[in-house]
Amino acid sequence: MPTSLTFEQIVAQHQHMVFRTLARLIGQHNLEDLAQDVFLRLYRALPNFRGEAQISTYLYRITVNVAQNEWQRRRREDRTHISLSEPLSNEDDIWENRLPHPAANALTQLEDAEFAQFLDHHLQQLSLTERTVLVLFHQEDQTYEQIAQTLTLPINTVRTHLHRGRKRLRNALAAAALESTGVTV
Repeated sequence: MPTSLTFEQIVAQHQHMVFRTLARLIGQHNLEDLAQDVFLRLYRALPNFRGEAQISTYLYRITVNVAQNEWQRRRREDRTHISLSEPLSNEDDIWENRLPHPAANALTQLEDAEFAQFLDHHLQQLSLTERTVLVLFHQEDQTYEQIAQTLTLPINTVRTHLHRGRKRLRNALAAAALESTGVTV
């Protein structure tokens, strides 16, 4: 292993990125198990790591692979996501436990949660590559070059996927805004 960091140090340094990226790519369901799978794959792969890329780029690639596998598994199961708008499933599950910490007022929290749900829903409608590029660029602040290296794509292809993903999300937002005003297209 060319890096001077121990595996434990690598995990400590990158665990927030792995959890954040997985959550944005596939949602909160099964997140701990998926993150564990990422680090298990890294642990197994580290002896073969040649140091040709940064460890973070290598770890992003593993994270994206795990997210892709999970996405494919979920599509096969055709599973729906739990949201704030769904009814509670049991009596012990209360709304307060499902909402984030009350830093803002309840209305703001609800609007933010609805928008996040809307955005997550429409992110899931994008191709996996478009979604991954959007998440890595906008939420993980990676450069075109880093994304291209992570996904083993040409930089112009990354730019194309970013443009298409943004356009599709913008169109979905515009359609939702028109729908909320009662205008039909």
